[in-house]
Amino acid sequence: MATCAVKGGCPSDYVAISISILSIILLLSKAVKPYIVHNVPRPQGRSLWLIALQIFASFNLILSTVMALGFVRTEMRHWWNNCYMWSVWIEGPLGFGLLLGCRILQAFQLYNVFVKRRLPPIRSFLFLPLVLLPWIGSAAFIHVEKALNNRCHMGILWIIPIMCLHASYVAAMIGFTGAIRHIEFRFQELKDLWRGILVSSCCIGLWVVCYILNEAYEDIELLQIISRFLLLVMTSLLVLSFFSISISQPLVTLTSLRERDHPPSAMMGRALGVLPDSGLGIEWESTQVVNPNDPLDKLLSNRRFRRSFMEFADSCLAGESVHFYEEVQQLDKIPSADHVRRIYMARHIIDNYIFPGATMEVNISHRCRQEILCTLDLAHPNLFKNSINELIQLMKTNLANDYWSSTFYVKLKDEARMRIVEHELERSGWNFSHRLSLVHCADDPFHHEHSPRKLGSSSRDLELM
Repeated sequence: MATCAVKGGCPSDYVAISISILSIILLLSKAVKPYIVHNVPRPQGRSLWLIALQIFASFNLILSTVMALGFVRTEMRHWWNNCYMWSVWIEGPLGFGLLLGCRILQAFQLYNVFVKRRLPPIRSFLFLPLVLLPWIGSAAFIHVEKALNNRCHMGILWIIPIMCLHASYVAAMIGFTGAIRHIEFRFQELKDLWRGILVSSCCIGLWVVCYILNEAYEDIELLQIISRFLLLVMTSLLVLSFFSISISQPLVTLTSLRERDHPPSAMMGRALGVLPDSGLGIEWESTQVVNPNDPLDKLLSNRRFRRSFMEFADSCLAGESVHFYEEVQQLDKIPSADHVRRIYMARHIIDNYIFPGATMEVNISHRCRQEILCTLDLAHPNLFKNSINELIQLMKTNLANDYWSSTFYVKLKDEARMRIVEHELERSGWNFSHRLSLVHCADDPFHHEHSPRKLGSSSRDLELM
């Protein structure tokens, strides 16, 4: 008992290591399942590296706990067994601090977007290092003062400020989350965040108790074995609860977005319940003749022309302007009083089309781009008005002239001509359905009721004839 309590390798240690390995496997499966199983488009930019940082911090926290507390029996001391590397740097700034920092960043973004109704004043890649500065400063101070003994433990005088640092980060996360509790979210970000805070707070509470017992009573062997077992188990549960659902990508979990017959650009509008064009509008468009002399903004209001023009622009590798126009049209369908849905849609458009380096970044002027990125109201009805005007002028110059001589326009005219013929035949009393394309309505046998009695009488009449 004394040997494994000091040098590691107790049966409970290996059980705890097995639990931690299982938690890492579950963590990775949660991260990749939506993109491999359900073919959800892979996130880009900020969303991607924020998820990757949470996985990286979770792995560091678990690995540093295993190495610092001596779960594995080792006879020789190597450079990678250094206490300060695992207990101070990897477990602190790169583990617990980075994991809490990612959640504080997400709560900070939700607070600015839905409470202040603006984009966060500090970019994510600047905000996160600022959050980690107290951890880096504390780790450097402990390393300089040589606060750890040969078993990687520190005294009571060091435990109190370290635990206060942990508690301050949990309090900051709860504070930002509490400030947005009155927002009626379209998805479940706040609910998932509160659930993660509740579970993780319980884990952190037990983790702190076990940490203090493990550091302060290193001469009690049984207490050392039990406390470090609970430390690793609570750490495994903590990383799973923190990565329950990433609130930076709420649409990943929606089953309605897992269908393959819809383009990724239309996902946010469908998820927000933006109604498609009404049947009356489609019928009017089907009989409308596209006039090349009409203004482009008027032509783009025609759904069939917009689809054809979008296919042509995509074939020229310049379709981002048309996709942007269509998504702004979906934003305009959301009532101005529905601020939450408008903010969701506006932020989606900014992330995909406006941010420099976005997946479908549109070619607009720097002044127009900065007006959108520095806006004080994400729900403003004219947020994208100037950018739409610029892109329409650009499409007139680059795409419109080539479109009228393309096969896409010829196909659109042929389809419109066929729809006009079908419409005229239907108005004249002919059923032009695919099943009975040349059967007059009065002679359509499917319009009569078929009962066994009528069928029997009709068969006898045929025999007599």
